[in-house]
Amino acid sequence: MIDSATFWNKAAEKYARDPIKNMANYEYKLAKTREHFRPDMRVLEFACGTGSTALLHAPHVASYHAVDISSEMIRIARAKEGAEQVEFEVADFDTMPLAPESVDMVQAHSILHLLTDPATTIHKVFATLKPGGVFVSSAACLRRIWPLRLIAPIGQMLGKFPHIAFFSEDDLRKMMVEAGFEIVEDWQPKGGITGLFLIVRKPE
Repeated sequence: MIDSATFWNKAAEKYARDPIKNMANYEYKLAKTREHFRPDMRVLEFACGTGSTALLHAPHVASYHAVDISSEMIRIARAKEGAEQVEFEVADFDTMPLAPESVDMVQAHSILHLLTDPATTIHKVFATLKPGGVFVSSAACLRRIWPLRLIAPIGQMLGKFPHIAFFSEDDLRKMMVEAGFEIVEDWQPKGGITGLFLIVRKPE
């Protein structure tokens, strides 16, 4: 079994080449996220991959810090046009030092279902956000996908799969609420593997 950083380093070039599977869904999520932007906002995105979303959002806020555990993902992101607008960094959100109540928005796309302990990560997001801050996430809710639950451990041992957390849509909503968040946007795209796009707010 290989560690997560090594897995994503190996996958980075292919990840960068693969097109977005559903552009309409992606653009909907971008637009919904921007409804919560302010020009003075400080935004942190973790598991930013090759930075595509960060580069689209960065012009709309005061500062945008995007981190990923994969040095190869960050290398590709830094080579893209407009990369100077974003502070790209190789870092693991779960272990990086972050001052409490220091960020206006946190974004985490296609990552919560790949974490060892998503509930703990969500609690750290809550602590990092300022009162009134917003957490934007999209995650695959895979609890009901039994074939994947059977083959995932084998794939992980062979270095073909990353770690996968199996939770339902209601499980994820519960994790957000138990961390202290209020749900303000809750949207599921139609078709394909069940996904959940949430925008949640830390109370003032």
